[in-house]
Amino acid sequence: MIDVIFEGFRYHKPLPNFYKIENPKNPKTNASPEVLEELTELALKYNFSSLSYSKLSNDFKNEFNIDFDNVIIFKFMMGDDLIRMEQSKEKCKLMDEEFQEYGVHVYEFADFLRKKGFKADLIHPLADDLSMRAVAMQSLDCVITRSNMCLFKDGISTGFFMIYTSIENLPFKSENDMLWVEDFCSTCGVCIERCPENAFDEDGKFQRKLCTAHREGCNDCLLRCPFYKRGYDKVKKRYERMKRR
Repeated sequence: MIDVIFEGFRYHKPLPNFYKIENPKNPKTNASPEVLEELTELALKYNFSSLSYSKLSNDFKNEFNIDFDNVIIFKFMMGDDLIRMEQSKEKCKLMDEEFQEYGVHVYEFADFLRKKGFKADLIHPLADDLSMRAVAMQSLDCVITRSNMCLFKDGISTGFFMIYTSIENLPFKSENDMLWVEDFCSTCGVCIERCPENAFDEDGKFQRKLCTAHREGCNDCLLRCPFYKRGYDKVKKRYERMKRR
């Protein structure tokens, strides 16, 4: 179970335990390309958009007091109809139903890996002692935007679940090629200007306690974000044109 892009949404109900297969006593550590391809195909079958992989550093593990270091991130796109819906308790309820629908399948992914001889466990999405976005950042496959959202190339409306596993030869990235987004965000500021709750301080720093996303499902900053309106690739091309001027 994993925290999604709307990390901290406390209206999410815990996912029931749907494991059907026990972890192997002597788990394997190397997966063939065919196994990883099968896992990806299984995720796509249930409308997950793609997979990313985090290799947690020793410093990170010490900071959060965890003993695992290989994480698979299963990403899905949040429904546009829900994102565009006016904030309300009903919206929160519907977002939780979407969360539950995707979350159930992640147990199937864990069971798939267990059946293949690998250890696989879901990271609890509502845990307070581990930042899911921090784990995602360890993948070098995303960035945190100015509005405090986790942006993957899949899109800014990406939700995600995570599994930690004994597999050590996952296709980890060695460099984050999305760091330009931080510079772009510093020159944009539309999320700050149009936030209905004024959830940014005078220096433009996000103030989570003022944001109503986790209580009422406000998505105004997401709806107005260029990465939502145009998509990652188009925004990057625009940024590169601006830098060449």
